[in-house]
Amino acid sequence: MMSLLDLPAPSFCLPNADQVEICLRDLHGKWIILYFYPKDNTLGCTQEACEFTAALPNIEQENGVVVGISPDSPKSHSNFIAKKELGILLLSDQERTVAAAYGAYGKKMMYGKETMGIIRSTFIIDPEGIVRAEWRNVKVKGHVEEVVRRLQELRRHQ
Repeated sequence: MMSLLDLPAPSFCLPNADQVEICLRDLHGKWIILYFYPKDNTLGCTQEACEFTAALPNIEQENGVVVGISPDSPKSHSNFIAKKELGILLLSDQERTVAAAYGAYGKKMMYGKETMGIIRSTFIIDPEGIVRAEWRNVKVKGHVEEVVRRLQELRRHQ
């Protein structure tokens, strides 16, 4: 698994829930918490999205924004946001090209079988577009708190 630490974040442009194209460059100047997740409305993904939404006041205080990316369609994202009252930006990577660029798509074990899929991963990208933290094969429990703590540390040492 390649590390992106201290490298420029791979650029992208993807549609959001309203089918508006959002590009990484549009978020320049902010601290970006970019996370990849497998599927809308599944247990772990819902928990992660709800916890990031709950943490938004702390993240925004650090000039941060949260961007979730999955292979789901914009319509799926729109339903997910409405159903769970999410406050985060969700982008649709139906071709999985952005996930692949971040090393968040590949072989993984599911129920004892090797399959190709999204590897739950999170990155913190600084206001200049450099990856400053990364987590691979994320376990949801406690993850959001850890990401927020790391963002606060990075901001203090900026």
